[in-house]
Amino acid sequence: MIGRPYNADVDREAAHRIWYECHWISNKDQERNMDEFLAGGGGRVHVAELNGEAECLVASAPGSVRYLEEELRLSVITGVTTSRVARKQRFAGRLTAEVIAADVVDGAQVCVLSMFEQGFYDRLGFGTGGYEHMIRFDPADLNLDAVFRPPRRLSKDDAQMVHEAMLSRMRGHGGCNLLPVEVTKAELGWNEREFGLGYCDGPDGALSHFFWVIGKDESGPYHIKFLAYQTYGQLMELLALLKSLGDQIRLVSLVEPADIQLQDLVRQPFRGRTVTARTEYEQHLRANAYWQMRICDMPGCLEKTHLPGETVRFNLKLSDPIGQALDSSSPWSGVAGDYIIALGPESKADLGEDAKLPTMTASVGAFTRLWLGVRPASGLSATDELSAPVSLLAQLDHILRVPPARVGWDF
Repeated sequence: MIGRPYNADVDREAAHRIWYECHWISNKDQERNMDEFLAGGGGRVHVAELNGEAECLVASAPGSVRYLEEELRLSVITGVTTSRVARKQRFAGRLTAEVIAADVVDGAQVCVLSMFEQGFYDRLGFGTGGYEHMIRFDPADLNLDAVFRPPRRLSKDDAQMVHEAMLSRMRGHGGCNLLPVEVTKAELGWNEREFGLGYCDGPDGALSHFFWVIGKDESGPYHIKFLAYQTYGQLMELLALLKSLGDQIRLVSLVEPADIQLQDLVRQPFRGRTVTARTEYEQHLRANAYWQMRICDMPGCLEKTHLPGETVRFNLKLSDPIGQALDSSSPWSGVAGDYIIALGPESKADLGEDAKLPTMTASVGAFTRLWLGVRPASGLSATDELSAPVSLLAQLDHILRVPPARVGWDF
């Protein structure tokens, strides 16, 4: 495989062909949107060649992820696509590994992506995130008394202000930001039926809270692609605005915001589910774990980890499969190794081993899930690549009680 940076002058036509074959684009307008997306603005795009033409394309964007009250530098894999003629050649895995390694050299401490299926990216050290709740409801059934003002209409021309509102939105544990505005510009332009509504209550008239919608037919369904707010009062105003559309729109879907249980605000959710079952406007609430994350810098991530309670110390024998997908000349080959771990108010990861401490054996994907709080240590020992003495598992179950990680940005 020959992997190299994307060159628009040379690779544009081949890149379009890859995305047409993957059904990521379907017309000339989307080609132009794709070109804007690949222009990057700080992102990274690599291609792999077969017979002299690009047949695999991997893109990433720099970002940040919140861990409790701290910020970590993030690499976001925004696209992994392979043409029809290059499948099963190990191009996608190897090229993705190369892009991650380059991002880590540039300072990324964590990497995240959306998966097409569980298992593929496990081979690059990723661990599956927590369940996101996907809720579908009739907006007329929202049971709230909040008032709303006439909103501002938003279009792709407002991408800069939309992007800034996303960056300044309320985020909880696991919340991700993508830094290049070009990514947001592209995301607002894939479908002519997309639109946004919001309010400019920020400093100097900045967009403070909004939602961005993918529409379908006259009566919907609508899907909320982006949702941003800085206070819960602003969220209630957006939901009241959404309710006002209920005289025409029969269904809205969205990923439930962090720390909110939207079922609290839906009138008769079980009746709605029963009445609409097996229709285009079916109402339901489902859970799906569709994103994965991995630690790329053990000392850096642990340094930003501050947990309440007494410090737990242990040895960690960590495996990382990404090294198998990287060439021996790669400047980074993963985080496999023996560590002395301390988890507590001041956490750290030092290379080495202490014979007096208990020992955990884990893959980087499983340890990332533990660190994020996706599942407790005892549960992960039953279902993932993680093992430790029962007493250590119990200590970790106690100290790693963090909120559910919610990324809050689709990519």
